[in-house]
Amino acid sequence: MSGGEGRRAGRRAGLQPRREPQARGSIAWALKPALAIAVCGLTFAATRPTAAQQAPPAPQVADQAGPQTPGAQGQRGRGRGPAGPVGPPRETAPVDLTGNWVTVVTEDWQWRMVTPKKGDYSSVPLSPAGRAEADKWVEANDGSCLAYGVGGVMRMPLRVRISWQDDYTLKMETDAGEQTRLLRFAAPAAPGGAPVPVSAQGPRTLQGTSVAEWQRPGGAFDAFLERGGGPGGAARRWGSLKVVTTNHSGGWLRRNGVPYSQNAVVTEYYTRISHPEGGDWFVVTTVVEDPQYLGQPFITSSNFKKEADGSKWKPVSCRS
Repeated sequence: MSGGEGRRAGRRAGLQPRREPQARGSIAWALKPALAIAVCGLTFAATRPTAAQQAPPAPQVADQAGPQTPGAQGQRGRGRGPAGPVGPPRETAPVDLTGNWVTVVTEDWQWRMVTPKKGDYSSVPLSPAGRAEADKWVEANDGSCLAYGVGGVMRMPLRVRISWQDDYTLKMETDAGEQTRLLRFAAPAAPGGAPVPVSAQGPRTLQGTSVAEWQRPGGAFDAFLERGGGPGGAARRWGSLKVVTTNHSGGWLRRNGVPYSQNAVVTEYYTRISHPEGGDWFVVTTVVEDPQYLGQPFITSSNFKKEADGSKWKPVSCRS
């Protein structure tokens, strides 16, 4: 019997021709969707708590959550995170950023560890006005404190000492450049009162006025860092720090005079990471938005590793 006659006979008998599985060519691949559905169903059934296992309702607390950070959707879920605990920011901090930290330069080495040549503003989205301002720099200006302003100080190779000045103010000090930043949280005007926004009025300074707020996750579990909410979540609480700085006097994004103006808004997001072998780190993502000298936001991420103490602290002043 020919191949065509065999296929016709098979169809008359109610049989369908055998089709090979697509792409992978194996029975396991054809069964993969069914297996995935079965595994998901079993996982859901195993992890869904019964009424007797469910934790009691959490106490009601004031909502202190603020705007989300870039990329925070994956950490906090959609919408705002849960209400934060009541109390001064020092007592309710979701992470501890205090201590001695050192910059770990893992990228942009040629622009951060040494002074770039005049006119080298690669990767910085300068506007025509920004390029014209950058071209005014001369080597005699190297070492200026303008490189240690709020827009560029966290990109410099230095050590940072973070402490609480009071219950509503984080203090950051640098050894290189000998700069001091005060990160202020909203504080009540009277005991028990509602928090009053931090005022950005007053004389402009190199570090400006920095307004801080804690950002908290939404109870989702972070599988990579093994942290999250749910039962026992209080012992594993985590979050990040958002800082928005205005009212500054402008400065340099790099030590060769690449500028940002006094109209720039500098927004920072501090995230702490701890690992039993890698130690304690924080990553600060800095977003500089400047309608005068930048054509678009300039975004960088800088890494800091915690040190055991301040024995390596070596203050070096900059030139005003």
